[in-house]
Amino acid sequence: MAGFRTSGATLAAAALVVAAGGFFSLAGSDSVTKGDIRKGAVGKSEVRSDAVGHAELRTGSVRGSEVDEASLGKVPSAGAADTVGGKSATQLDTRWALVNESGVIERQTGGFTIVNCYASNANCYIDAGEDVTNNGLSAQVSVANTDGSAILSGEAGVAACGAPTVTCAPTGTETPNVLVVAPRASDGTVPGGAAPPNAANAARFYVFVSGSEG
Repeated sequence: MAGFRTSGATLAAAALVVAAGGFFSLAGSDSVTKGDIRKGAVGKSEVRSDAVGHAELRTGSVRGSEVDEASLGKVPSAGAADTVGGKSATQLDTRWALVNESGVIERQTGGFTIVNCYASNANCYIDAGEDVTNNGLSAQVSVANTDGSAILSGEAGVAACGAPTVTCAPTGTETPNVLVVAPRASDGTVPGGAAPPNAANAARFYVFVSGSEG
């Protein structure tokens, strides 16, 4: 059997490696760790495509400039910016009018006209300029203390003349655009006791039309 002979030069080289590094290893799979890589030595050209995954990324290390926008899914629509819950500003708006003791609109946000107020009976019929059968309606008596008969309290009922539960009597009032306001004293009677009331006894009131339900 032939012997195994090693030259003195080979042994010397091996001894030098062991003395310098403290170990001697053979190159193989997974033999290079992060401790063997100099900072900045690995650049983009050394990284294989798709080699870096989620597990290799530090939280917050990827910024907007590193993101491929084409890889992102579609952002859900936030809806139209000029609507709330699918309703426009007009549908959500509340309009109002102040009607005085003489049955005249004294102030308003716009769109209201008097059809018949304190003329045929003790009620006021007002055209709101739109179909009010699906709107919110409210009215309230306005305090007045400079008349001969001061109005300091009272209630006001209100309804759309086009509603199936209401019949509006004066000519031209039975339409979806017209609403009826019935100001009354706190005991339910007509102010002053006479219908229609005269200006000294009639109530000033505000009427409000809020957004359509749909």
